Amino acid sequence: MMETNYHNPVLLKESVDGLNIIENGIYVDVTFGGGGHSREILRRLGDAGKLFAFDQDEEALQNIIRDERFTLINENFRYIKQFLKFYGIRKVNGILADFGVSSHQFDKAERGFSTRFDANLDMRMSSSNKKSAYEVVNSYSYDDLRKVLFRYGDLRRADPMAKTIVEHRDKTPIRTTSDLKLALKNYLPKFKENKILAQVYQAIRIEVNEELSAIEEFLLQTPDIMDKGGRLSLISYHSLEDRLVKRFIRSGNFSGEVEKDFYGNTITPFKKIGGLIVPTDSEIARNSRARSARLRIAERI
Repeated sequence: MMETNYHNPVLLKESVDGLNIIENGIYVDVTFGGGGHSREILRRLGDAGKLFAFDQDEEALQNIIRDERFTLINENFRYIKQFLKFYGIRKVNGILADFGVSSHQFDKAERGFSTRFDANLDMRMSSSNKKSAYEVVNSYSYDDLRKVLFRYGDLRRADPMAKTIVEHRDKTPIRTTSDLKLALKNYLPKFKENKILAQVYQAIRIEVNEELSAIEEFLLQTPDIMDKGGRLSLISYHSLEDRLVKRFIRSGNFSGEVEKDFYGNTITPFKKIGGLIVPTDSEIARNSRARSARLRIAERI
């Protein structure tokens, strides 16, 4: 198993197997991170193959792969079609995405992603993002905060939690993760503190980085840039992501409603390949962050 100090690739063999790689094909890893999945794709490509990778995090550039077949694009994958076109690429043979936050981002205290550290409220995956967790927590209205906590964190007490945040910040700004924890202390019973905080952080992080809308925009572009027989290999980590992926594969949209032609045939750009793939017990033992990973594979019709 390939490992890096930056991020241990999750479902490495399964996700790259899912691409059904042809040696001279063109592939895209839209979540480069530590480069684990990209290195495995390159290992399977021939001399004429090409791999393009995306990562909006500037720190991922430190993991760049020195290979003539490889190009790293320091941008959000929501712009995939635009940047592939810039490089003269109109069709690809496969796209891999691992939608999880990298271990590196969680483990770097000052990024503010983890409940384990005290840090400024940041949570930006790219420093070019003007909106940080500080803006969300300190400037969003009560109603907007409530919606963020409920929709993205699945927090049952989103209403009183949002109200408490507003009351607290009216007295003094909530600048750090410790400040946020203090503001919400009445909603953090000891036996559930870490779980609830993780839900709060997830909700704010998704809002800061517009994660779900980025995934939607990315997926909607894939039919246009995927060659017939090309594969999508998509790893999700929570139900919100997985629901988008599952619905898109089934219907080509996010409503989940399958469209049919005049003859009753289903109209969808992709077909599902195999069933849901989850990590083995041994992988979870090696890498606890793999526990919630869900892999789905689809092929362009």
